[in-house]
Order: sequence, then structure tokens, then C-alpha cells
Amino acid sequence: MPFIEILAVALALAMDAFAVAIASSVTLRRVSARQSFRLSFHFGLFQFLMPVVGWLAGVELVRWLSAYDHWAAFGLLSFIGAKMIVESRRKEKGKAPSADPTRGVTLVVLSVATSMDALAVGLSFGMLHVAVWAPAVIIGLVAAGATLVGLRIGARLGERFGRRMEVLGGLVLVAIGIAIVVEHMRGG
Repeated sequence: MPFIEILAVALALAMDAFAVAIASSVTLRRVSARQSFRLSFHFGLFQFLMPVVGWLAGVELVRWLSAYDHWAAFGLLSFIGAKMIVESRRKEKGKAPSADPTRGVTLVVLSVATSMDALAVGLSFGMLHVAVWAPAVIIGLVAAGATLVGLRIGARLGERFGRRMEVLGGLVLVAIGIAIVVEHMRGG
């Protein structure tokens, strides 16, 4: 597979990670180097691992996974998005601060949700007998880079527009989940 095609696939796969990074950093407003590293490392790692797992899984698993992967991504993103919206409302009322999306279960859920498409790409690589290692590395690096850029953009938006951006970020996550389901229903 030519490098330009791999790069195009990597950029397409990184768009979910980019959008989720923006939404996540809006909740943080100020993103530390540690938080940037955690989110970009995990998004990059999962985007690297999922094509490899998909490639190894082979053709038989593609039928089962493709029937449910869009619903899993939708559910995970909607859950995190709704949680962000609820937490932004609590903060308006002076209640508890929001959880850090670059830590714990939330980090793992976001990493899995943003890398489901990469799993499908890996499955298609396996079916097409395309070597997976070089594309997986490129996909992971591009996702990590897109995540860093998204974190910077989202942090600036969060500082400037406050809680409204946090609600918008939650709505964006839910919209990404809906878009994944709609795209699957159309056969894309």
C-alpha cells in the first residue's frame, strides 16, 4: 500500500481522536503536559493496536464485529458526552468538579471508542493481505499528533467560553457517536 494512501487512512482515522481531544480539553481548560501525554499516548497506542488486532482477528470475526462496532462506539461516546453535559451543569450549580478525561476508566473508554474504526481497517488489511505493521505505526503516530493539536484547540476554547464549551463538547461526542451509526446504516 503506497505511503500516501496509508497517510490518508491515518488522517481519516485520526479525526475522531482530534474531535474527542477538543471536547475533552474543553472540560479541563488548562491542559498540563502530563495530561497531553496521557491522552495522546493512549489514543495513539489504541489507534496503533486496533489495526493489528483486527488484522490478526481475520476474516471470520469481521462479520460479527461489523454488526456491533458502530453501536459500541456510539454507546461509549454518548455515555462520556452525556457525563460531560451533566458535570457542566453541576459545576454551574457549584457542585463537584468534573473528572479528568485523561485518567482512569474515562481515558480507556475514550481510547476504545475513538479506535473502533481502526479495528475495522485492520480487518480489511487482513482480508486484502496488506502488511499491517508500517500502517499501524503511521496510524498511531498521526492519531497521537492529531490528539495533541485537538487538546490545544479545546483548551483555548474552554478558557475563552467556559462551561458552554463543555456542554458543546459533550454534544459533539454524542454527535460523533450518532454519525458513526448513521454512516454504518448507509453502508459506509
